[in-house]
Amino acid sequence: MAEKVALTIVYDNSPYDERLRTAWGFGCYVNVNGVKILFDTGGDPHILLDNMAKLNIDVKEIEIIILSHIHGDHVGGLFGFLELNSQVKVYLSASFPDDFKRRVKDFECEVIEVKDALKICNGVATTGELGTTIKEQSLIVATAKGLVIVTGCAHPGVLNIVKKAMELTGMEVHLVLGGFHLGGASENKILSTIEQFRGLCVEKVAPYHCSGDRARALFKAEFGKDYVEAGVGSDV
Repeated sequence: MAEKVALTIVYDNSPYDERLRTAWGFGCYVNVNGVKILFDTGGDPHILLDNMAKLNIDVKEIEIIILSHIHGDHVGGLFGFLELNSQVKVYLSASFPDDFKRRVKDFECEVIEVKDALKICNGVATTGELGTTIKEQSLIVATAKGLVIVTGCAHPGVLNIVKKAMELTGMEVHLVLGGFHLGGASENKILSTIEQFRGLCVEKVAPYHCSGDRARALFKAEFGKDYVEAGVGSDV
């Protein structure tokens, strides 16, 4: 179980820290017991690296990169990052294209192809590939308060991801953070999702990226003080 967990949003389309640049995409810095992880790399390496520098996050101290899925707004910053630090383990879905995998391996970093749920380090695991058309992995961090689940875009369905994390660990959920993929969803679907979050006893939510303004507003109305309203540069 992770004793010390710190998360910082380094790439997102929602503003928070006025020093930082926003752009469509997602990236989250996760420090678990001193192990420094970058979950997704946003879409633009210049924005990613500039934001990290302004947040005093040293690229060369990152040990692990986890890529949720193949879309450019989540992997676009990777190769610019690897030019500065290739001494990392890169966890990517086994379904990623072969040419992408070869390009990563050209940097001589360690590449781990993920299919099933997998332990990454103490207290940290991946759900493994979920979904069909767009396969995606999410990050699970086991803390004393419960699970912290970090999603990229939640293409397989944010509820499916939460249920999978609970099934794998037998733990309740403290926080779900990241893209909920509810932008453009009907109000009925959003309200049903919120109701099911409550049914699963999810304590806190932090919808970012592709969650959609309407979904964010409805989650905020329901969760109140347990809604984490922030954006790029925020600590969660």
